[in-house]
Amino acid sequence: MMRNSTADLPEYFSLVPDIVAAKYLTHSVLSGSEAPPKVALLRLAQAISPSTTRWRVAPVRQLLDEARRRHEDDRAAADGWLAPRLHATIRMTRSEASNSGLWNFLALVVAPDYVLWRHKGVTKEGERATADRFVGVHYKQTFARLWWAAEMFRDGDDYGPAVSACGIQDVLNTVLRFEVIDHRPTARAVVRLLERGIVRTGRDVNGLGTAINAAGSTLMYDVIAPDDGGDSEARRYWIDQAENAGPMPFDTLPDGPDDGRIPQHSVNELVKRFEELFAEAPVRGKERGVEVPPPRRGVSLDKAYSPL
Repeated sequence: MMRNSTADLPEYFSLVPDIVAAKYLTHSVLSGSEAPPKVALLRLAQAISPSTTRWRVAPVRQLLDEARRRHEDDRAAADGWLAPRLHATIRMTRSEASNSGLWNFLALVVAPDYVLWRHKGVTKEGERATADRFVGVHYKQTFARLWWAAEMFRDGDDYGPAVSACGIQDVLNTVLRFEVIDHRPTARAVVRLLERGIVRTGRDVNGLGTAINAAGSTLMYDVIAPDDGGDSEARRYWIDQAENAGPMPFDTLPDGPDDGRIPQHSVNELVKRFEELFAEAPVRGKERGVEVPPPRRGVSLDKAYSPL
């Protein structure tokens, strides 16, 4: 499988619009028999201005190479290692991260080989990655899903809960797409149930996530579990400090933005309520008293384009 050399890469990120990216997602690219046309993509990409440290390509490429080296035999396990480090390397606001052009550029120009390594599998069209792993919604696209997992599930500067969230793929595939996860105590309470072993399998996660999302329309989690949403000034300071950040630690977790921990009383209140919801949630096997063994970690059981 192809591997990108850092010598062949641009120095800074640019933006590749969805319409441009989709044009070059041929069967040959998806199967890995051909690389995406880098020259054409770079010609059509839009530069990010100003070109500051946080938009440098090389540190991200180095992370991807290290993730692959460490997890060559367990591709899904790379998610938990990579998510916090990707988030701490590409420091940006949620508004900036919602621009799909950035993720298109990373997938097609910087690291198409990583997309194929992580997500290539047998489909009806043959052995290939699906198009949404290159150009897709935030909970499907290879790199957007990891950045957003770290963003949604971290507890202030602590990425530990995000690593736990990445341990079961259905958290990314199902829970990450629900709007209620934008509420920090809700996200933390979900991970707390994982950490306590109350929710253990992909089926459990899907059942809990569906129940939480449905109940959220009537319970108003932000009322029963208040949260100030974090310190925006502290986050901006963290972003600005990308210019002075040292090398990314590979063996310990990096520090996220010190924008405030999630109120524990709010998390505790939701943990209690979510346990009750989960007890009533329709999970296949649970209603018959069948014990479903937990999956191996990382294994699943079953926006519009605008400039930055």
